Amino acid sequence: MSNWHFKQATHHLKDGDIIAYPTEAVYGLGCDPFNEKAVLRLLQLKQRPWQKGLILIAANYRQLAPFLMPLTPLLEDRVFAKWPGAVTWLLQAKQTVPHYLRGQSSKIAVRVTAHPQTRELCRSWGSALVSTSANLSGKRAAKTAFEVQRIFAQNIDYIMPGKVGGRLRPSEIRDALTNHLLRH
Repeated sequence: MSNWHFKQATHHLKDGDIIAYPTEAVYGLGCDPFNEKAVLRLLQLKQRPWQKGLILIAANYRQLAPFLMPLTPLLEDRVFAKWPGAVTWLLQAKQTVPHYLRGQSSKIAVRVTAHPQTRELCRSWGSALVSTSANLSGKRAAKTAFEVQRIFAQNIDYIMPGKVGGRLRPSEIRDALTNHLLRH
């Protein structure tokens, strides 16, 4: 993957745009989590209510730390044992985390991605990204750039080329405190 694609993606993120990119199992849609207008546009595009909250992905834990309360040693062991990887954890959000990211919960869903291209995207961006599957709410997620284009037409500002990882399903979601599985 050429550096040009990462530069294009970060340029669009800085402009408050929505981008699409491959993840472990499906294409994701993302934007700057600190740009409320971009996040609300993304939710509207997906027809997803803000109350459900969103996932943040990152290249490493440092990129997620600004959003999270400090982890206990037990939580560190549990969470870091699965990262990088396709496990999304619900962790206690800092009170400063906007409601449009965490929904009606005091927790936020976060993941250190194992997809090499997506990790590089987060590194290039220098921060965590909002990441939600490239689909209309309740519909099958796109697995190719072509499918993203077909579903969203001209409503996505930049689509990174690439292949999704080998997972058949999107990341599992677990509550870090209880280790309860919320999504297979």
